[in-house]
Order: sequence, then C-alpha cells, then structure tokens
Amino acid sequence: MTQEQEKTLNRRDALKVLWTAAGALAVGELAFVGYKFLSPRKTDGEFGGIFNLGQITDYPNGSVTPIEAGRFYLVRLEDGGLLALYRKCTHLGCAVPYEPTLGQFVCPCHGSAFDLDGDVQNAPAPRALDLFELTIQDGNILVNTGKVIERQQTSPANIVNI
Repeated sequence: MTQEQEKTLNRRDALKVLWTAAGALAVGELAFVGYKFLSPRKTDGEFGGIFNLGQITDYPNGSVTPIEAGRFYLVRLEDGGLLALYRKCTHLGCAVPYEPTLGQFVCPCHGSAFDLDGDVQNAPAPRALDLFELTIQDGNILVNTGKVIERQQTSPANIVNI
C-alpha cells in the first residue's frame, strides 16, 4: 500500500466516524435533558423562588396570612414586625396549620405548638419554625423561599421591622 492510499478515508472508516459523532451527540443531548429535568426550578412566584407579596399596608398588624404556593405564613406582629414562617414542623416535617382561636400554629400529627414568632410552645418539636429570607423594597414585601433560616428561637434579628 502506498502512502497516498493510507491517507484516504475509505467508506467503512467514514461511517465509523459518522456513527461515533451521532452517538456522542445523542449522549450529550440526553445528558442535557436529564440535567434540566433534575435541576430545581427557582422562578418567581413558585416555591424555591421569590414571592412579591405586595405592599406592607395590605397586611394589618397582628395578622397571619397563609401563602399556599410558597408554603409559608406571612406574620405581621402587633408591633408591625414581619416574619415569613416556613409551615414545615421542625419535628418530623408535617405541614403546620394556623389555629386562629388559639393564636398558635399547631402540628396535627404530634401536637407541637408554636407561637406567632414561631417559637416552640409545646414539644416534641426541638426548635422554632424555620424562616424564609424577607426583605422590603419600595414598600413591597419580598420573600425568598430559596433561603431557609434555621434557628433555635426567635431573636430580634429575625424580625424585619419597617
């Protein structure tokens, strides 16, 4: 075989290169689709994203407003301070409803109770309800459900004052 014949690409080798490239492309596309499917979505207005709850004046002092899509309660304390309490019990992760007659959040599974600040009033919950990051911009309340704040009990630093 001459050197010129060795350099030319025959039909069999050309098909091998073509099939290898097609296979690599298919594997790459599959990996990309799998990554997009498994990666968390964090868009505004969905859990894991930022919720714009509107003006502060829409929430009177002493109110508790459930935000179902965000899985949290917006609590406006009597003094005007704000908390975004995650509705997940710190004992076993049950959804904790607010009981207005008691003025507490009471876990229906094991009886843990939390006050309006999220502090434990009745065990077995080991610590206070978690918070979400809450900020105020131009009078609007913004809650970032992608940032969970774990705590043992409420401190003044947890409460957003106006």
